[in-house]
Amino acid sequence: MKPYQAIPICDRGEPLVSIPRDRFAVVQPHPYQVLGAPYGDQSPYSLRAGVLTALIQAQGCLQQQHRGWRIQIFDAFRPLAVQQFMVEHTFAEQAQARGWVSEALTPAQRSEVMAEVAQFWAMPSDDPATPPPHSTGAALDVTLIDAAGIVVDMGSPIDEVSLRSHPNHFANRTIPAEQTFHAHRTLLNQVMESAGFRRHPNEWWHFSLGDQLWAWLRRQETGSDKFLAHYGRASVDLWVQ
Repeated sequence: MKPYQAIPICDRGEPLVSIPRDRFAVVQPHPYQVLGAPYGDQSPYSLRAGVLTALIQAQGCLQQQHRGWRIQIFDAFRPLAVQQFMVEHTFAEQAQARGWVSEALTPAQRSEVMAEVAQFWAMPSDDPATPPPHSTGAALDVTLIDAAGIVVDMGSPIDEVSLRSHPNHFANRTIPAEQTFHAHRTLLNQVMESAGFRRHPNEWWHFSLGDQLWAWLRRQETGSDKFLAHYGRASVDLWVQ
């Protein structure tokens, strides 16, 4: 159990709504659907209504500083089945990277791989009190594209399981290219924070607003326990196409 999962949830009951493709860039085809993740008829490009409103505000802040730039959505809502699929997929990848076969791991090897995976992926809990952030409709993975439609280089790809994914990995570097990576990450964080989002401690691309992780981060910032989660696990009946 992660520390943020102890935060109480008082769900506002807001619907899941589609992210408008005419306002935001999205990664197409969706990377997890390509792998075979079981979305069924649910769209990965969905968010709670209040979170989408904040995302629109964040992009407005970005465009005030960089005309023509946009936030690109890599991933947003994930049903629990998709979370399970991606955790298993990442686990198998990390085992293979060590030269191991997933089905033949010792208990120690399994623990080692899972500990690494858990730094970047929430476990697919079906307990309503501990939903994975993306399954609430209040978390999303994003990057930036410039006015020419080119993805801005952040120094590492989304979902990379490595220290390069940590937001401040390039903060103290002296190589100009690495300083630029950090500047881009800082810009993304700045515009998202301006709209109320907070960034995952281990992932430069992951932001949330109103879920348990967000509330936990706000408590860490302020020292106040008044912050609660506004969004729990999003059910199918909340989805508005």
